[in-house]
Amino acid sequence: MGVPVIACDCSVCASSSPKNKRLRVAALITVGQKQFLIDAGPDFRTQALNYNITHLEGLLITHPHFDHVAGLDDLRVFHCFHQKSVPCLLSQESLDALKKSHAYLFESFEKERFQFQVLEKEQGDVMFGGVKWHYMSFLQKKDKVTGFRLGNMAYVLDIRSFSDEIFHMLKGVDTLILSALRYETSPSHFSIEEAISFAKKVGAKETWLSHLAHEIDYEEGMRLLPPEVKLAYDGLEVKFDAN
Repeated sequence: MGVPVIACDCSVCASSSPKNKRLRVAALITVGQKQFLIDAGPDFRTQALNYNITHLEGLLITHPHFDHVAGLDDLRVFHCFHQKSVPCLLSQESLDALKKSHAYLFESFEKERFQFQVLEKEQGDVMFGGVKWHYMSFLQKKDKVTGFRLGNMAYVLDIRSFSDEIFHMLKGVDTLILSALRYETSPSHFSIEEAISFAKKVGAKETWLSHLAHEIDYEEGMRLLPPEVKLAYDGLEVKFDAN
């Protein structure tokens, strides 16, 4: 829902700390001169203006929930300026859902705005935008979600159910971006403790917890975490080895 939450007067929503101001989650991945976006939620326009996003090599979509794809329409501007389709990498399940939620994007006039590349398997390697990505699948309730790995960094959000094989796929990851909604358990997301346990099994040198609800105060939360696990915040920059 973003933080502050509409109509909420809790201490986090009323906080003046910039690290308690959270737009919906997304990540901008820079590899050389190339820029890739992971997910485009309802706050994408604001994020693009705040961080001066002027071009994209492509969009990687984890899953089609509103908070991850509601900003898809705003990416059409890149087609307008650069006169080429915006490449999008996603699962078949995500594409099928977008054809329902964003049906107009697939009509004759609009369909040239995006070029959709479908992931053929549950996991594997794929070339996208001239970069080799590894991808993996897991579940949020009954919905399929795609996680992405680039070099020694992995982006694993909205994970709830998974097979133990995922730890093999994440072997060697030094930087892990992982979702954790709140301290209490949830049917859709890891709790803070569940995320810490998952991160320990991965063995990452640093784990950044994202997708934080308004129950999480940044300063208080940081005091409760082990040193290798930290809370992400808007504008966070993390360096990793993409090779």
